[in-house]
Amino acid sequence: MIPLLHDFRGERVLVFGGGRVGYRKARRFAREATVVVVGAEFTDEFEELGEHRQSDERGARTSLVRAHVSPGDVDSWLDRTEPALVVAATSDDECNAAIERAASERGILVNRADRSGERESGSVVVPATARDGDVVVAVGTGGRSPALSKELRKRIEPELEGAETVAAVTSDLREALKRRDVPPHERRDAVRAVVDSDAVWNAEDEKSAREEADAIVERVL
Repeated sequence: MIPLLHDFRGERVLVFGGGRVGYRKARRFAREATVVVVGAEFTDEFEELGEHRQSDERGARTSLVRAHVSPGDVDSWLDRTEPALVVAATSDDECNAAIERAASERGILVNRADRSGERESGSVVVPATARDGDVVVAVGTGGRSPALSKELRKRIEPELEGAETVAAVTSDLREALKRRDVPPHERRDAVRAVVDSDAVWNAEDEKSAREEADAIVERVL
C-alpha cells in the first residue's frame, strides 16, 4: 500500500455502523468531511458528535441516521449520499462484504473496519496519526497490527511538538525570499538552516521563532 493524504473538505463520508468502531471512524473524518453515520443503534460516544452538529470552522458536520441496514439496502444509501469514502463498520460480516463490494463496483474508496491484512484493490486503511496543527505524520502497518501503529504514534507525538510553528515560519520565509529574488539554491539552504535550528524549535512563541529564523537567514545569506 502507498500512503497518500486526501483533502476531505467539501466531501462526504458514509459510515455504516453505530458501534465504537463506527464512532472512531466518524470522529476521525469529522475533522474535515461531512459525515453520515447509519446504524440501528448508536453507542453513548456518539453524543460527543451529536446529530447535525457543526464540527469545526471548516463547515464539516456529522449526521446520525437511525436505520437498520441489510445487504440489499447498500446501493440505495450510496445513491442517496454520493460519498467520497465509505466505511463498513457494522457487526455483520455479510453486510460489510456487501458494502465493500458495492463501493468497489462504483469506484468509491472503501474502508472495511473488520478486516486486517490482505485487502481488495481500492480499499483504504485509516492510519494512526500524530498531529500538530496541519503537520501530520501517519503510521500504518498494512492493517496487520493496529496496536503497533498506536504505539509508534505515541512515540512520534512528542517529536512533533512545535512543528506547526516551524511550518508556519518556513512557509512565510520561502515566500519572502522569493519576493527578494533570492536564488533557489540559496532559499533552500536558508530554509533548511531554519528547520535544523533548535532555537527555532524551542522558541517560546511564534514571534520568537520568526526572530530566530530571520537571524539565521541573515547569517546564511
